[in-house]
Amino acid sequence: MERNEAATKNKTTSLKKLDLYPVQNLTERNEATKNVTAFLKNLQFNSRLPHEKSKPPSLVSLCLGIVGKHLEDIIGDLDEIAINFPVDIKIAIASIARRRKLLSDDVIISLADSSWEILDISGSDVSDFGLVKVAQMCKSLKAVDISCCDRITAAGVSEFLLHCHSLETLRCGGSPRSNHAARRCLGILKPKLNDVEGDSWEELVNTDIGHSAQSLRWFVWPNIDKDSIEMMSTECPRIIVNPKPSPFGFRGFEVPREAFPDITLDDPFVKDIDPSAWAVPRFASMGISTSLLSPNELSMAEKFRLAFVERDTRLAPKRAKNARQHQRRAEREWMETSTSAKAIALASKATKSLSSRK
Repeated sequence: MERNEAATKNKTTSLKKLDLYPVQNLTERNEATKNVTAFLKNLQFNSRLPHEKSKPPSLVSLCLGIVGKHLEDIIGDLDEIAINFPVDIKIAIASIARRRKLLSDDVIISLADSSWEILDISGSDVSDFGLVKVAQMCKSLKAVDISCCDRITAAGVSEFLLHCHSLETLRCGGSPRSNHAARRCLGILKPKLNDVEGDSWEELVNTDIGHSAQSLRWFVWPNIDKDSIEMMSTECPRIIVNPKPSPFGFRGFEVPREAFPDITLDDPFVKDIDPSAWAVPRFASMGISTSLLSPNELSMAEKFRLAFVERDTRLAPKRAKNARQHQRRAEREWMETSTSAKAIALASKATKSLSSRK
């Protein structure tokens, strides 16, 4: 018994003399202590994970999963069915439709609700018409994602911004056509002074500077070019492009969740729904166009089309001016060569002279 007590005492004394951090530098020793402490906490947290019970899905989530699997069967009558749906059900069905590549103008208009604050139509077939129609119905939108929407143009975004006076976050880009539209939208976001007759800047305090996007604060375009970033930072510094997560915020503002590029806006609305509800069948994925398979490169036909549209827009004022000149020249030649035109001109002169004598 005494031998065992002596052995235990010797071991305790040895452990007290043991130095686990044989580092002479105090800073390195503290850093090593922090690393070990963090590792132990992580190990303790992971050891508790297997014992935690997962929350079972609700009945509503199970029903939405079944509806999502057969969504294409009810899309034709969705405008009549969705009238009686609650707000959370409408936005959940819209999120499933987007993931199933079934979101179009008719679908999003049928499901749109005036209380929506988030709109995610990224990668869908929604066009300018559907986007503007939803903006007219949903006046409280604060975050919108139109990335990879090849049917949305800069003209549609401009009209959309006129109806969204509470919009704070706009996400775009992601495909060649969407990048082209986003690049043309930069001019819309820049402030423009509508009233230049004021005597001082103090008189313009209550004057609208610009014509749209007054409330926009966060602009998310992951593959924006350097020239566009410099232009936005110098000409429109109130709009922050691609903000990065930071515990201290950005320029005194807390960066919202919707402004992070790696966040999907409509994830919270389908978090409890089985992902198999929006699994796209294999035969449906074969119909994807080549433009989506290679999003970083424009096809030759699309390059020619965009070049033609740009050239046509640039030369439109010149063509109108030439048409007016040709019309005036033709009228002058007709007056000089036609006898009836000369007779009309002489008659008008005679009428003027007679009226002046009276």
